[in-house]
Amino acid sequence: MAKKASVSKNNFSKETWIKWYKDMLLWRRLEEKAGMMYTMGKIRGFCHLYIGQEALVAGACSAIRPDDNMITAYRNHIHPLGKGMESKYMMAELYGKSTGCSNGNGGSMHMFSRELRFWGGHGIVGGQIPLGAGLAFADQFNGNDRVTLCYMGDGAVRQGSFHETFNLAMLWKLPVIFIIENNKYAMGTSVERTSNVTELFKLGLSYDMPSEAVDGMRADTFHEAIARAAERARAGEGPTLIEALTYRYKGHSMSDPQKYRSKEEVDEYKDKDPILHALSVLQANKWITDAELDAIDEAVKAEVDASVEFAENSPYPDASALWEYVYSEPNYPFIQTH
Repeated sequence: MAKKASVSKNNFSKETWIKWYKDMLLWRRLEEKAGMMYTMGKIRGFCHLYIGQEALVAGACSAIRPDDNMITAYRNHIHPLGKGMESKYMMAELYGKSTGCSNGNGGSMHMFSRELRFWGGHGIVGGQIPLGAGLAFADQFNGNDRVTLCYMGDGAVRQGSFHETFNLAMLWKLPVIFIIENNKYAMGTSVERTSNVTELFKLGLSYDMPSEAVDGMRADTFHEAIARAAERARAGEGPTLIEALTYRYKGHSMSDPQKYRSKEEVDEYKDKDPILHALSVLQANKWITDAELDAIDEAVKAEVDASVEFAENSPYPDASALWEYVYSEPNYPFIQTH
């Protein structure tokens, strides 16, 4: 049942490719701006950028429904945007402002939106894996056909919770799609140095879980993989493990000197850039003009600038809010909705 995905044909419309291109370009520019604002001291704490991995959100979000669940680790700025969050609320959260999607309480590592069914942003390595199964269990228990996408890094698969969750997910046939974002390095340690199993999709085999490795640098191939897994889950056939073969162009975090890899290695993956691939499809099919590309660039720049302006002009949480959200109360709005 395990397999490596074959090369995908172009089975998608002009409109889909344009949306993928627009979204991924916006997300790239927002992350680049976040990195710039971090070096200026505007954003503090930890900051993990998603640059290079944008296809994993673009392809997934076009393959699921708005009411499906999504949960991930702490490299999580882009996931809520894929679910429909306005970029200004993400940027404000990076700034720690009260207008942010987590009211300024979460920062870079803990984006959140109950309204959009994006359940975090989690700082504990592997901590979101059993939570993702729990979301799927709740939907199964309540008798709806929602699907949960549970993202994790390649380092998280070394956690015991990964295996415990897989056992129960298969036992109960939970409607969850587990996604390993294999960007080759857990912080600065390569996959080859942590396990003799380097084809991580094979980790699902001992649980008889349908598993496959997919080109994670292309929105179309990733869309197809998620669509297959979602169809299985909605039909009551249980979970799927997808190993997304991807790459991050920046360091693990802003403090990472990246001495564990060469410039040549990074450049090799930049030749597979997901945004350039989407652009090449649009141009090869003559679906977009230079003038339209220029207009997209201008619109993206304007949105990024507006997001930063919103964050800059938003207030920090008041000191009186220090004890809010510590304890749960019935019907208490834990996260501000916009």
